[in-house]
Amino acid sequence: MGRLDGKVALVSGGARGQGAEEALLMAKEGAKVVFGDILDAEGKQVEAEITEAGHEGTFVHLDVTRESEWQSAVETAIGKYGGLNILVNNAGILIRKGIEETTEEEWDRIMAINVKGVFLGTKHAIPAMRNSGGGSIINISSTAGIVGSREGSPSYTATKGAVRLFTKSTAIQHAKDGIRCNSVHPGPIDTEMIRDTTTDPDKWAARMRRLPMGRVGTAADIAYGVLYLASDEASFVTGTELVIDGGTTAE
Repeated sequence: MGRLDGKVALVSGGARGQGAEEALLMAKEGAKVVFGDILDAEGKQVEAEITEAGHEGTFVHLDVTRESEWQSAVETAIGKYGGLNILVNNAGILIRKGIEETTEEEWDRIMAINVKGVFLGTKHAIPAMRNSGGGSIINISSTAGIVGSREGSPSYTATKGAVRLFTKSTAIQHAKDGIRCNSVHPGPIDTEMIRDTTTDPDKWAARMRRLPMGRVGTAADIAYGVLYLASDEASFVTGTELVIDGGTTAE
């Protein structure tokens, strides 16, 4: 028996890294998974990996800033698998610039993907979940959505703080629909998003010294947290933050 048997999930940003790990794990645990991304070739590879393992998964092209593509993704979940029970708003980008260096176009882009994308996914998942008898929405925020950083990107921090509070409002307003909504707050995770910080060994070593556990997290560390929130094990958990950061915000 899988922890998500009988459930249908939709994951954004699922073609690689953290999103792919989430899609693969949920499929392994019994969910029928629709996952979307703008990286079509990589997405098809993940779909093949899911189906070759004997699980059910479907890749769809999904630009999270386009409402019509969200509508199509939700319709795929309903049409192919009969409903929607889980949404993971995973897609996101990072721009490493200070306030004065960030252009208006960069600000608009990160807001569109990291915030508008979460809003659109949630907007179109809610009626589908209501028709399915309820569900679980998991929004991937960051420790940058909880605390500021001397070196972090202010634009990224702003988006992840927005996701955190949007999550709480969603949880409060849709609890009576049987829809739970929680945010996950990863610390530094070994994915493509932070690979550019590993090129300078001295800076990387200094960063490792600041981490209480002495290592960065893995995509699997986050995926198992998402799995818990998606499952019925978390039936009384809504409107809260699951911090998975190796202790970095404990100091």
